[in-house]
Amino acid sequence: MTTANIISIVRIFIIPIFMVFALLSYPWASYVAVGLFIVASLTDWVDGYIARKYNQVTTFGKFLDPLADKLLVIAAVVVLIERGGMGSVPAFIIIARELIVTSLRIVAMGEGIVIAAQKSGKWKTFIQMVGIVVLYTPLAEIKFSEITLGLCVVWIMVAITIISGIEYFKSFGGVLDPGKEKKTQGK
Repeated sequence: MTTANIISIVRIFIIPIFMVFALLSYPWASYVAVGLFIVASLTDWVDGYIARKYNQVTTFGKFLDPLADKLLVIAAVVVLIERGGMGSVPAFIIIARELIVTSLRIVAMGEGIVIAAQKSGKWKTFIQMVGIVVLYTPLAEIKFSEITLGLCVVWIMVAITIISGIEYFKSFGGVLDPGKEKKTQGK
């Protein structure tokens, strides 16, 4: 167990605590939730930095780090739906992409292929994490004509989520090739 992997595990343990504070109806609880979300988001950068700097990049870490990110984003989106800060369609698109790419990674691992985070996936995660912080704060209510900053942030998150998902499938969708399955079944 490397330091980088331990940090990813800590991020996962922060998630339910974040959710509890995000769902409390006390005004101060939202600030605690945002603080926890920011800390959890920063651990994503820290574990990656440590893994690269101290040569702690592992197959387990390549799986665990993006999984921890996805769990954090999905938790934040689920709470946003509950709080009325995000509609169900954008939330579905974001959650579906996260689950689809994770499933693709799992299938690839079964084929002996490790899918590391792509550049578009890293940008997607960064934009989602910054966007979620905005959506959990009064910044979301800033208006531009008739549109709120929160609505703009949601659709930017959806757009980068779709773009990133398409890139993953262009690069790694071949692991799902049905012709490949038939060839291996005949052996």
